Amino acid sequence: MARTADVVIVGGGVVGASAAYHLAAAGAGSVLLLERADALGTGSTGACAGGFRHQFASRVNILLSQASVPMILGFTEEHELPLDIHQDGYLFMVRSAGLWSDYVASVELQRSLGVEVELLTPEEARRLVPGISVNGMLGATFGPRDGIADPSGMTQGYATSARRVGASIETGVEVMSVEASEGRVTGVQTSSGAISAPVVVNAAGPWAGQLAASVGVDVPLEPIPRQVVVTGPFEGRPERRTLVIDADSTFYFHREGPGLLMGMGGREEHASFDTRVDEEFIADELLPAAVELFPPLAAADVRHRWCGLYEMTPDRHPIIGEAPGVRGFFLANGFSGHGFQHAPIVGKLLAEMIVQGGARTVDVSALGLERFVEGRPVPESHVV
Repeated sequence: MARTADVVIVGGGVVGASAAYHLAAAGAGSVLLLERADALGTGSTGACAGGFRHQFASRVNILLSQASVPMILGFTEEHELPLDIHQDGYLFMVRSAGLWSDYVASVELQRSLGVEVELLTPEEARRLVPGISVNGMLGATFGPRDGIADPSGMTQGYATSARRVGASIETGVEVMSVEASEGRVTGVQTSSGAISAPVVVNAAGPWAGQLAASVGVDVPLEPIPRQVVVTGPFEGRPERRTLVIDADSTFYFHREGPGLLMGMGGREEHASFDTRVDEEFIADELLPAAVELFPPLAAADVRHRWCGLYEMTPDRHPIIGEAPGVRGFFLANGFSGHGFQHAPIVGKLLAEMIVQGGARTVDVSALGLERFVEGRPVPESHVV
């Protein structure tokens, strides 16, 4: 006999785990999360830097952060589970005049929505993070309420809480396709057989487009490889765990253990599922930028390196909501590097959509898939 569930969630990263918890807690019925790997959070979630911030250029991303960051900060109290959090802020360094105008305008928007954010001179930025290069810097923005948290801890925490409220989680099960009939989801076909369900949530990260295509839904996202490097200890390592970003190059770093974690987007990024470490890019682009922007790194050695995937949409905003033309098929995809920090609220919004019939906490009507067909993208320029 075919298995059944009220909701099937595809993808065991932090977004899927959050959705499993919030749906089960909201009374969605039997909730089943399926992850093809042998453990949760081993895809993009496991490769991310764990940052959370309020400093965005779009109103909806700021509102998502204002709803999600308190859920991160209150995670341990709410779920009675440990979560490593450091709220030492985000510092954006800006070196070009056009970009500086954009960041000043974004600060005005952020402040109008109640975000605490500061405009700093280059010297004020260097006092905050000693050792950074201020050569050519026009100014910086600093969000003291931004920070970093543990992606694995939050994913496993949501999974634990989901099980507590009755959700089922299975690893090592690959969803091959979503099934539908007469414009309505009927279930999924998996490596372990068919599962009937009237609601399916696509939380498959960079692979979400392939899953959606199986039911005739075109999700415009590209998997973009991003390289991450961690150093050993070195003299001049920052004491704070502030996440520092050079807005012009997208190079970023923050203290990680005894060393530094850093990464950067490439000058020519291409869509690919290839997560092999790109030693040439690290040697020729990332490390030279690192030493130029934070000179103390010249004394550091590289201890670890890995590659993860961003799931990029054309406007760098997520797709959240029911897929047009396929009732019961809900999308939570294309977070463009911001999935970890918005996962708590996105899980809650999905539960509101599925159980209550619509999002209540944050208005995300502008983030539906139909915006791309209708020509109304929502641009986000603050992508790290």
